[in-house]
Amino acid sequence: MVVEVLSAVVVAGGAWLAASVRVVKQYERGLVFRFGRVRAKVREPGLAVLVPFADRIQKVNMQIVTMPIPAQDGITRDNVTVRVDAVVYFKVIDPIVAAVNVQDYRSAVGQVAQTSLRSIIGKSDLDDLLSNRERLNEGLELMIDSPALDWGIHIDRVEIKDVALPEAMKRSMSRQAEAERERRARVISADGELQASHKLAQAAATMADTPSALQLRLLETVVQVSSEKNSTLVLPFPVELLRFLDAQTPKPAPPEPPAEAKPEVNGHATPAPRSPGDAVLPD
Repeated sequence: MVVEVLSAVVVAGGAWLAASVRVVKQYERGLVFRFGRVRAKVREPGLAVLVPFADRIQKVNMQIVTMPIPAQDGITRDNVTVRVDAVVYFKVIDPIVAAVNVQDYRSAVGQVAQTSLRSIIGKSDLDDLLSNRERLNEGLELMIDSPALDWGIHIDRVEIKDVALPEAMKRSMSRQAEAERERRARVISADGELQASHKLAQAAATMADTPSALQLRLLETVVQVSSEKNSTLVLPFPVELLRFLDAQTPKPAPPEPPAEAKPEVNGHATPAPRSPGDAVLPD
């Protein structure tokens, strides 16, 4: 009898211990419901002692939860059909409110995130979705965080992951980008030609003031062309170089005027002086 009584006591004690002791992990908080009413004191990590058959504990995860938002189809403000998906990072800051005020806070956050994502798509242009995601992420975070605060949830951050465009829109954007690159190339080429023309005008003005520079440039061109081992070289001769050579060539002395006949003396004309080689004929 004694052994049976001790065995019964041990079994009852084990059942009481199993029913009254719970383990709360480090990343959890325990909510105790006594006869259906939540206790104000939240059980911290460790052992939580409960009143058997009167208390029931509910554990709430306090870690940051990563929840992907399914891709949502929408029409942007500039009438472009897109498909956008995102991800939400949130955590519980008030376990009592999260357990009492909403039936399933994960599902509630997911539904609010989907509706907010569709709303942000309709209020944005396509260029904003593609290039200004930081501002859209902030606006989406505020839209989700406003109702989540009433559920004891804090939205840590929201990120737009991908923006899917129709194939026709992708081809149009590709053509637009190609046209933009071609326009930039033409502008750069035109700027280069303009700068080159200014430099050539300056060089021409310098050569006009210094004709010898034009001659040196001509000789340099001849050397460059002759280095290509051409058999025949046709080179235009500039007028400026002709003027320069004409100015540098010494001019011959002008010829002496012919000797004039001397006036008559006593009715006879005085003969003009003869050169040494002239023959003398008798009168």
